[in-house]
Amino acid sequence: VQLQASGGGLVQAGGSLRPSCAASGGTFSNYNMGWFRQAPGKEREFVAAIPWRGSNIYYVDSVKGRFTISRDNAKNTVYLQMNNLKPEDTAVYYCAAQYGTSYRANFQDKYNYWGQGAQVTVSS
Repeated sequence: VQLQASGGGLVQAGGSLRPSCAASGGTFSNYNMGWFRQAPGKEREFVAAIPWRGSNIYYVDSVKGRFTISRDNAKNTVYLQMNNLKPEDTAVYYCAAQYGTSYRANFQDKYNYWGQGAQVTVSS
């Protein structure tokens, strides 16, 4: 499975962005999908995840109420709607795919495929 992230950019604090991640080379609907981010000088962290089936969506506490993860299986794409962005959201955002029915939302080592990352910069 190949993952191609896009939709990052530069935005002022309080603004919105909607990165997307298009998958190819596999059956997208069989994969749990996640978004992670890595800020300069920090370790990569979990942001959000959506299962291949069902409604068990998870977010890191710092983005709850501001970010929304969604997927469109017909388009093989997962989205991350980011509203009310803050400077501390500045990071490279990575999408990842996790195969199978064992849903380990925030375990990075349980994801099988990773996209190349999309830079999100929030200015104050």
